[in-house]
Amino acid sequence: MSEIVIENVSKTFHTKDGTVEALKNVNLSIEAGDIYGIIGMSGAGKSTLVRCMNFLEVPSEGNVYIKGKSLRDFSEKELRKQREEIGMIFQHFNLLMQKSVLENVCFPLYIQKKGKKEARERAAELLEIVGLQDKMQAYPSQLSGGQKQRVAIARALASDPKILLCDEATSALDPQTTSSILELLKEINEKFGITIVIITHQMSVVREICSHVAIMKEGEVAETGNVEEIFKNPRSQVARELIRKDSGSDLETAARATRERIRSGEKIRIVYSENSAFEPVISNMILTFGEPVNILRANTKNVGGVAKGEMILEFARDSARSEEMKRYLRARGLAVGEANDYVD
Repeated sequence: MSEIVIENVSKTFHTKDGTVEALKNVNLSIEAGDIYGIIGMSGAGKSTLVRCMNFLEVPSEGNVYIKGKSLRDFSEKELRKQREEIGMIFQHFNLLMQKSVLENVCFPLYIQKKGKKEARERAAELLEIVGLQDKMQAYPSQLSGGQKQRVAIARALASDPKILLCDEATSALDPQTTSSILELLKEINEKFGITIVIITHQMSVVREICSHVAIMKEGEVAETGNVEEIFKNPRSQVARELIRKDSGSDLETAARATRERIRSGEKIRIVYSENSAFEPVISNMILTFGEPVNILRANTKNVGGVAKGEMILEFARDSARSEEMKRYLRARGLAVGEANDYVD
């Protein structure tokens, strides 16, 4: 049985400026213990969707099931109890600025009527898990952004949740701090088996931590699936846009400089996932076939000796060997797809 099932969920807001359809017939299924990404551009409806998962926003239509139980069937008291099992962290941390780090983590435990001694002992344990045992008496204003988010994670774990919802939890952080927070979330998922749902507009976040993803556009789910498969072969336009937006590199400037030599040729997208990082595949292909190839965009990394990432290539306009070159790339373990809608 899936941990979270979202069934035909729609959400409409009535404002002074008119009606806004934030969600339109959304269907998702999230398995227990998964790290599931929900990604989309601003205004796609992803934050509204995550708030529907614990009925902070009640859907206008449709239903949400947690372990097979309909949230619509719960009384207000039962909903409050259910929310104790659904932790939530936010982009701007939402800490109590006048309280110490320790007291911030204790706060949900006090709401549950835990004694002060018990709450403080539990909070201290959680702060050790997130690596802030030496900051217990500090105040939020004395912390960095990453440290504040670690406090927020510890606070979200205080009630022993089975599900953790992260609404743009890394958007306010620099790339290095983002990586450390994502690594912490992975450790929490592995150690406690908590199902994690991550709302983000960054494909890099999805690639780094998520196993499955839903891609949203204008309140609808455009595509769902395994992250690796979607990265290799995105079916929807919005998925391709998000991947390309996140795949810039220092090679882009050099690509523009050489672009004048090759104009209006066929464009392809190649994905590295299992071939050696030490094999110069593109260079060898150019030498083998004797034709120039333009690298329009590239984002590749050496991960344990294996190349990971993607490139957008452009063949010469009058190339007679482009099909042979594509077969050459596939034979070396690269996924090859069309990219003629790519715009520099």
